[in-house]
Amino acid sequence: MTKSEIRRTLLLAALCVGALPAAFAQEARTIRFGHLNNSDHPMSMGARKFAELVAAKSAGKMTVKEFPASQLGSELQQQAALQGGVQEMTAPAPTSLAGIVKEFGLLDFPFIVSNFKQADALLDGPVGKALLAKLPEKGLVGLGFWDLGFRNVTNSKHPIAKGEDLDGLKLRVIPNPVFLETFKTFKANPVPMPFGELYSALETHAVDGQENPFSVILSNKFFEVQKYVSATNHVYASNILLVSKKFWDKLTPAEQKIMQDAANEAIVYQRQVSRDIAGKAVAELKSKGMQYTELAPAEIAKMQAAVKPIHQKFAAEYDPAIVKLFNAELERIQKL
Repeated sequence: MTKSEIRRTLLLAALCVGALPAAFAQEARTIRFGHLNNSDHPMSMGARKFAELVAAKSAGKMTVKEFPASQLGSELQQQAALQGGVQEMTAPAPTSLAGIVKEFGLLDFPFIVSNFKQADALLDGPVGKALLAKLPEKGLVGLGFWDLGFRNVTNSKHPIAKGEDLDGLKLRVIPNPVFLETFKTFKANPVPMPFGELYSALETHAVDGQENPFSVILSNKFFEVQKYVSATNHVYASNILLVSKKFWDKLTPAEQKIMQDAANEAIVYQRQVSRDIAGKAVAELKSKGMQYTELAPAEIAKMQAAVKPIHQKFAAEYDPAIVKLFNAELERIQKL
């Protein structure tokens, strides 16, 4: 081979390398994705789908490693780990984020949506975008919202068919002022407690009950330590796909696009899986021996009216512009 041919060969090789997508030319990335739920839960299924998509889109250069079942700590511990840059991803409830961006508490307001179309419209629309936009200054980047489902009450004492039946029950709730006030309204005794401690607390009767979506109740085998499950549907619960900003800022624009595109696709998949499983969970819980109670629409309406003062109280503490947007969006989505 002549010198000119060698030069042409080397030039062609250099051009070919330069033509590769930027992400493929970067160092390998390992992304630790921790969350609270078990590996048979829709959250874990979503994490695995996200990992599959990231690997495919990065030609194997980016690896998402899942740590389910609170292996990396509580939601607040993992959130702090992301802010500190020692963990790359997690997927907490809005409740956990309300401690650093209090407006996330709006998503915990009881009885604001009554179906999945309304929930998706709220989270994917201007309200969800405005809330996610507040995260980077707190050291976090939000890629979107996953489905956890409508929250429902279980307990070991008696069926819940109306708000008055909550009177006196000692219920574990997420450590959040909105949840505490909601259950105090119905004269329950709400007890804030990390999720990882909940099964033991139910088993030892340190608390009488708890509230979570049907899929969480099933996945965590609460039917072993709870007799009654009631379709209160008091709050629609989501999980926010979060990335450490310290990690995010190390990524190239191409790598960031890979993660956002994978998140967008995983959101569609995870929501469908979660809702399919929730639809089957009630029958399974009944087959495991739980007594199921469906609340009458009139009783739900009474509970909805009872919590209106909570909306007004907490909304007064939030950014007025976001509250105005939130109220306008609620009015719009009620028709869905």
